[in-house]
Amino acid sequence: MTTPLAGLRVVESTSFVAGPLAGMTLAQMGAEVIRLDHVRGAADAGRWPLDRDGRSLFWAGLNKGVRSVAIDFGSPEGQELASALITAPGDGGGLFVDNTIGRDFLSYESLSARRPDLVHVHIQGHPDGRAAMDYAVNPQYGVPMLTRHQDIERPINHVLPAWDIATGLLAVSGLMAGVHRRSVDGSGSRIDLALADVAAAHVAHLGWLAEPAEHGRDRPRLGNHMFGAFGVDFACADDRRVIAVAITRQQWRDLVRLTGTDEVFAALATSMGADFDVEGERFEHRALIEAVLAPWFVRHTVAEVLAAAEGTRVMVGEYRSPKDVVDAYRRGEESDVLTEIERPGGPMLTATSPLRWQGEYVVPQPAPEFGSDTEWALAEVVGLSDREIGGLIDKGVVRAGSHAD
Repeated sequence: MTTPLAGLRVVESTSFVAGPLAGMTLAQMGAEVIRLDHVRGAADAGRWPLDRDGRSLFWAGLNKGVRSVAIDFGSPEGQELASALITAPGDGGGLFVDNTIGRDFLSYESLSARRPDLVHVHIQGHPDGRAAMDYAVNPQYGVPMLTRHQDIERPINHVLPAWDIATGLLAVSGLMAGVHRRSVDGSGSRIDLALADVAAAHVAHLGWLAEPAEHGRDRPRLGNHMFGAFGVDFACADDRRVIAVAITRQQWRDLVRLTGTDEVFAALATSMGADFDVEGERFEHRALIEAVLAPWFVRHTVAEVLAAAEGTRVMVGEYRSPKDVVDAYRRGEESDVLTEIERPGGPMLTATSPLRWQGEYVVPQPAPEFGSDTEWALAEVVGLSDREIGGLIDKGVVRAGSHAD
């Protein structure tokens, strides 16, 4: 399997979503990624969801393919070891991703003094250094207010950590940009990336801030209606629901033909002076379109709707729960990006990288046992002897587990 980042060694000291996602993404592309944690344990090692034995499925899912090194960050010896791992010589080393707060020995200033060509991506909450998390940042930039139903005053919080995910992938982009710059002129890079900035920037990129700036008011609440086009959910005969979306003219025309409503919409277009081929007009008349289409959906099951849409340009999606997705996976009906890996406690359903190299998915590797790579890293990267490593273990400066290569 192609490993395009083979030869790069990245050290990460992160927790929760954005940082571990960056490390795992780099590992899935072939980089050797060393995760540094305090000997007391990773901050997110017990985060829910959990398996039947109480192990974190969250941690196991976001740390696939990395190595685990456990060091006492509070001791001078531990701080020196962490710094040495990050700044160890070698063309592919000197790459660091972190989201730590208050650990000056892991700052760009301290580390670059030891290795001037260091490429350091520092993930923050706010650009001024204050802590933040996705679920608190998202409301600050208006997204939950856009997803409210017309009859509900209370905002709708999201469960997908979208800004964490975007931040993690941007961290990878920033690190690789720094690697390229270093290959050109040998210079290092300090790259700061704030979660709050990621949220603000992407909300702005989508025009969601330009809209009220232009019109002087917020967008009305639309519930499940798609803004600016036609898309809404429909109840089906089996009490399940689907969403039908028609963004392009051809999608719209296929949807009308599929539901047998050609004549109805032709008559409505004439009487109202509307052109339903225009995306914006479909949005303006969304309630009327929904009312005309709803009877067809309620006469058909979800399976019948999906079968009828095959071979057309109609965009129809079934509403499924995560359990529904698992059941479909068990039936062999899901993408090969979903897969099972072996780990302590038994097989785990997870995913590999969505990137396909020469048409193939990368085979995923499980997350490491905590501290399982400490001895390897101190010997191979830092160059310590077995005796020196044993002394550090005895003093509690590092924690070592069984090494699984």
